[in-house]
Amino acid sequence: MRHIKLITALALTLCLSFTLVAKPKIRIIATGGTIAGVSATSASSAYTAGQVGIQTLIDAVPQILQLADISGEQLVNIGSQDMNDEVWLKLAKRINVLLNEEGYDGIVITHGTDTMEETAYFLNLTVKSDKPVILAGSMRPSNAISADGPANLYNAVAAAVSPACKGMGVLCCMNNQLLDAKTVIKTHTIDCDTFEGGPSGIIGYIYNGEAHILQAPMNKHTKESEFDVTKLDKLPKVGIVYGYANASPLPMQAFVDAKFDGIVLAGVGDGNFYKDVFEVAVKAQNQGIQIVRSSRCPTGPTCLNSEVDDAKYHFVAALDLNPQKARVLLMLALTKTHNWQEIQEFFMKY
Repeated sequence: MRHIKLITALALTLCLSFTLVAKPKIRIIATGGTIAGVSATSASSAYTAGQVGIQTLIDAVPQILQLADISGEQLVNIGSQDMNDEVWLKLAKRINVLLNEEGYDGIVITHGTDTMEETAYFLNLTVKSDKPVILAGSMRPSNAISADGPANLYNAVAAAVSPACKGMGVLCCMNNQLLDAKTVIKTHTIDCDTFEGGPSGIIGYIYNGEAHILQAPMNKHTKESEFDVTKLDKLPKVGIVYGYANASPLPMQAFVDAKFDGIVLAGVGDGNFYKDVFEVAVKAQNQGIQIVRSSRCPTGPTCLNSEVDDAKYHFVAALDLNPQKARVLLMLALTKTHNWQEIQEFFMKY
């Protein structure tokens, strides 16, 4: 009996030791972008995105192996200007499998910066887990002088293994900062400090390989989201029309003629229309094409029933969402309903 107790105690000790040394299991999903880009020379500003594979990215930052049990996969290898609905659906479904069925503790996605904010917001509404999902990219190609990609990847893994990032929704990790998927916006075409967190600021930051959270997102996301893409193989067609002085109604009419399901207006000021565009928008709404008013202004809400009588025309106000994110939410909303009031409720919650 004493011998059996000794063996049992030894086994428990070994199990406990394994538990203490086991690292979080992190999957890196590569989609391309500047972080995987290559320029002709290390000093050249001209480069081609999506040239380096996932294993090369991992090998370039061996320090991440100290943080986690790392594995990677190449989903696509494109510049993020070519990001599309098909990749979004594939990415969301894959993340849900990895986190909910294959036991991964977190996900890092390498992604181009051009549409990173849109992908982050789409995943924020479609990932069904409270485990960390972190997007990272770079503003300089992989072989550039002072390339920012390796540091961003290291910090993203640090965020993905951090208990502090659990339940924070999908985050972007760029330039040592953690940014919420709903509010993050790219503000500069070439600068490394291009991403900002909008009026609410950043969610947190990475310092010495540790995540420090300053505030939690207030909007619903991930596990609280009612949007499910599990059985979807396509998304509703939604376009964006840009507002300006003396705007032509032709772009709006083109979406109507193409039988799009929804149209987002990147309007002037508080989501206002030029009069000729307004007339087409009213007709489109009457034909069952949902119109969402947003603004080309970088900050500030598009207010409901303010300068435009949304209730009268059955328009939806984007509130705090910019046009590109309003498009993402409208696409998902249209998978649930075509009732404008119910869609407006989604914009209030998400």
